[in-house]
Amino acid sequence: MSYCFIIPCYNHSTTLQATLTGLQPYHLPIVVIDDGSAAEHGVRIRQVCDGFNNVELLTKTVNAGKGAAVISAIQLASQRGYSHALQVDADGQHNLDDIPRLIERSRAHPEALVSGQPLYDSSVPKARLYGRYATHVWVWIETLSLTIPDSMCGFRVYPLAAFVALSNKVRIGRRMDFDTEVMVRLYWQGTPVLFIPTRVIYPEGGTSNFRVWRDNLMISWMHTRLFFGMLVRLPMLLGRKLRPAAALQKRP
Repeated sequence: MSYCFIIPCYNHSTTLQATLTGLQPYHLPIVVIDDGSAAEHGVRIRQVCDGFNNVELLTKTVNAGKGAAVISAIQLASQRGYSHALQVDADGQHNLDDIPRLIERSRAHPEALVSGQPLYDSSVPKARLYGRYATHVWVWIETLSLTIPDSMCGFRVYPLAAFVALSNKVRIGRRMDFDTEVMVRLYWQGTPVLFIPTRVIYPEGGTSNFRVWRDNLMISWMHTRLFFGMLVRLPMLLGRKLRPAAALQKRP
């Protein structure tokens, strides 16, 4: 098992330095994807990345979205021969001290997607916090399961073989719909999804790339697709729920 970090970055040139510095104790390769940042941010992002020996920078000329950035990085990581990629956002929200716990859980379950389950403090915008619950409910419907308590946290470890197999079969959402859609589709594919609690903060003065109208419409369309995808997979999902019960009944 071999790991690398992937960091999608769009105009977060002021927080990237601290994020990269916080990852240095783990001595792992890092892939940063500049997703078409504005010129002044792009220059700073390159300067920051050039200051670290273990950082490789991918630069996109046009902003294609967080999902597209992560997919590009994972394709590169797979080509480099890594088995797993740990996604970290560039905006300083994630608690990097929890990385050993993510990796430990991943090593114990190498076939699984291991994700952070956010624990928020008072810095979280209330609209964002309450809005997440609508997605949580939809995901429970789309998977016919309560095993995914949070599908929106971008602090996670991907098993690359499962991810690449999925991305070669279907087109996954390219923007803010990505994190949820890829988790649901990996679950459908049979990939175990595991969680560790992790503290998430919204730094003072931080900037968000979430566009309320555009991204909410995109997320609504994603849930529509996933709902009908669930209906197509209904026999499989119901069978998955019934198999453990049948196994228990067979035990002496």
